Amino acid sequence: MLAIGRALMNRPALLLLDEPSAWSVADPGQGDFTIIRRVNEEQGMSILLVEQNAKVALETAHYGYVLEIGRVVMNDSCERLMHSKDIQEFYLGAKGSRRRGERRWKKKKTWR
Repeated sequence: MLAIGRALMNRPALLLLDEPSAWSVADPGQGDFTIIRRVNEEQGMSILLVEQNAKVALETAHYGYVLEIGRVVMNDSCERLMHSKDIQEFYLGAKGSRRRGERRWKKKKTWR
């Protein structure tokens, strides 16, 4: 939280945030993401957010990129990414319709 305040004092055009969900111990990420949304909406500041918590990141951002082993495998609006079957199954924990005995990690992703 202090890091965001210090960064905002310089009035940047672009705010870069790396794993803000890891900053808070008591309430992982929820308060920080509320502030991030407010800064974006009220000040119109562009924010580049790097986050492993896919659910919170997709709820916060407008546009998202999915990286796998350092390369972009999907990009779209966060609304569309949240409704993607691959994103739901592999990153948001939704269970797909799999046959008995089929392992999730053996399933091919559509972007490969």
